[in-house]
Amino acid sequence: MPTAPSDTLTGLLAISPTALTVAPNWFTTRSNAAWTEFQTLPLPGLKDENWRYSNAKKIELADHAPAKAPTAEQSKAALSATEGLKERAARFVFVNDTLIESDTSSIPAGVVCVSFAEALNTHADVLQQHFMKADQALGSGKFAALHLAHVKAGTVIIVPKNVVIEKPVEIFHWVVGDHAAIFPHTLVVTGDNSQVSVVDHYRSLVGEGGLSLAIADLVGGSGSKITYAACQELADDAQALHLSSITAGRDASVKSFQVQLGASFSRSESVSDLVGQGARSDMLSVSLPIGDQIVDQRTLQRHKAPHATSDLLYKNALYGQSRSIFSGLIIVDEGAHYTDAYQTCRNLLNSNEAEATSLPGLEINADQVKCSHGATSGPISDEELFYLKARGISDSESRKLIIEGFLAGVVERFGNSELLDSLVARINEKLERAV
Repeated sequence: MPTAPSDTLTGLLAISPTALTVAPNWFTTRSNAAWTEFQTLPLPGLKDENWRYSNAKKIELADHAPAKAPTAEQSKAALSATEGLKERAARFVFVNDTLIESDTSSIPAGVVCVSFAEALNTHADVLQQHFMKADQALGSGKFAALHLAHVKAGTVIIVPKNVVIEKPVEIFHWVVGDHAAIFPHTLVVTGDNSQVSVVDHYRSLVGEGGLSLAIADLVGGSGSKITYAACQELADDAQALHLSSITAGRDASVKSFQVQLGASFSRSESVSDLVGQGARSDMLSVSLPIGDQIVDQRTLQRHKAPHATSDLLYKNALYGQSRSIFSGLIIVDEGAHYTDAYQTCRNLLNSNEAEATSLPGLEINADQVKCSHGATSGPISDEELFYLKARGISDSESRKLIIEGFLAGVVERFGNSELLDSLVARINEKLERAV
């Protein structure tokens, strides 16, 4: 693989990716090209519209290196700390991009649910068709190229026509070690009228810093249903850049949920392409930044077919000197008549120093459409606080209850009661720290 000049680049910039032991030629070719592209593309600057009010330098590439394989002790510690759903169809646990446990015993016959490395050799045709085929429209082309150059871990799920997987597939990605970087990938492809739920967890074990540069590709066939959640709970000094692409075919429904609870700087980019008539995309997110954490959120809802629906609801509850940035755009292509699209971002500010920036937008090129967007930012109302405090509830507990209710509307829309209980517990843990 091409190697960057060592006298000018450090960290990830100077380390040529380690090739997978066994990989098809097409993947090796794409990986090599991506490494060259990464070195060629400039880091997004302050004048880049897709990084407005943010800063790509917050992702400190030079301070990180690809994560080393875990020791036996680290693997054991990760498994001990992995507390997942009791009801699940499959579970994968990765530590530093190394698969240390997999259980697919409850996966229905005919369903492909394997590690990314295995899928490269057993289902290359599906990967060639769907793996990272979406354009990086929201500004992270350089980072996507870095991901492609390094990716070796993750999960591939292919659900055949008319197959319904009742329980979720749960995936844990642990990062351990000082300034370790991981590059997990999730690919979900559903056949006509099939159904699957997938949950990705991103967490830190021990070590200073840490970087997760993850990508999820969700491809919904006609009449199928995909439910996907990405729960980012990395250490407070880590960084996260998570990109997702959704392709919804005719009458397909894809629901995606972004949970941002960790990392000093986290950025999510979510692109939803509604390419089939009657398709639906629900884009949900909650974040709870405290201290000086920064949450950067970029979304794109692209309506390419008529009679499709998209509904985005993002809620951020901010403490301390934290910041949130939301930039979302709805595009309705020519011919995508009778589009129904919504976009809402709400920010609850719990200190005078917290800052929320929202940039919603519409671009409509068709007739007979219903499109709306809105953004609100403000503190907890005095009336709400008075109501609770007048009943003997302390100020901090009152604020906590109000924030729980504020975020609950998004969490409940996701479904899966067991996962909801787990998420609420994690949110409550962070609220305890915040107050």
